[in-house]
Amino acid sequence: MTTVLVGMVLFFVLEKLVLWRHHHDNHERGAKTREGVLILVGDAFHNFVDGIVIAAAFLISIPLGVATALAVIAHEIPQEVGDFAILLDSGYDIKKALLLNSLSAATTLPGAVMAYLWLDEMHEATPYILALSAASFIYIATADMIPGLHQQVTPAALLKQLLLLVLGVGSIALFHLKINS
Repeated sequence: MTTVLVGMVLFFVLEKLVLWRHHHDNHERGAKTREGVLILVGDAFHNFVDGIVIAAAFLISIPLGVATALAVIAHEIPQEVGDFAILLDSGYDIKKALLLNSLSAATTLPGAVMAYLWLDEMHEATPYILALSAASFIYIATADMIPGLHQQVTPAALLKQLLLLVLGVGSIALFHLKINS
């Protein structure tokens, strides 16, 4: 729990630093070109870390590894589509954007292999890596997603959001039951 809380504070500070830096660079020339490069570098690092998290989860248990891999896939598909659109908007042609986006996505495998080899020897680090991963998702939900959900106040939006929330909690409960049985 301490690692999750420290991780949330770290992600808060990291986001503030990124926002502060972005605010100061907003008016410089060439920002659109740099945006594409930043997307590629950030996404490559993100995918590398996803590989670490997937390997750590598999070392805990196969059902947890499968659940983690599915969660990563679920959040990566829309993110990669968005990254591809940003690359196109940054001036890359379709072939180059697709190639570079695929290369940045491919960093998941080296992250997983390196983590598997390292964490196999360092079992005590695995729970902390998973706790930091959980902290990142909790931070994103509290800082970005929940405020956006509160902007939609119609009864239909409430029902849809409540249904999705219950399905999310239910899927976690289902995986919890599978892991403990």
